[in-house]
Amino acid sequence: MSTMNQPEVAVLMTEAAGVEVQKFMTAENVSPDVGGLRVAVQPGGCSGFKYSLLIEDKPADDDAIVVLNGFRLFVDPFSMQYLGGVTIDYVTSMQGSGFTFKNPNATGSCGCGSSFNA
Repeated sequence: MSTMNQPEVAVLMTEAAGVEVQKFMTAENVSPDVGGLRVAVQPGGCSGFKYSLLIEDKPADDDAIVVLNGFRLFVDPFSMQYLGGVTIDYVTSMQGSGFTFKNPNATGSCGCGSSFNA
């Protein structure tokens, strides 16, 4: 396994989202030097694709690794094609709090905020 894969596209994360990811990593005892946050796109959701976030102990062999905000993002090759220019944020509102995705490549989305089509 290589120590660093250079992704072809950028995934951005706001400072607020980065703080929350670091809280989750600490709660799950995952070291930012080895583990990270998997950002994935999966078939499904009400618009065709859905986003997935998961804290993982280590990357897969074919993951692109993006280092930002003091931790690493792991992105598989299938997901990378849909994540170019995506900004991940963490928002708190009267309806609750959670991660949101702003995807300039999406051709449509739905009200849930975690599903899109491209």
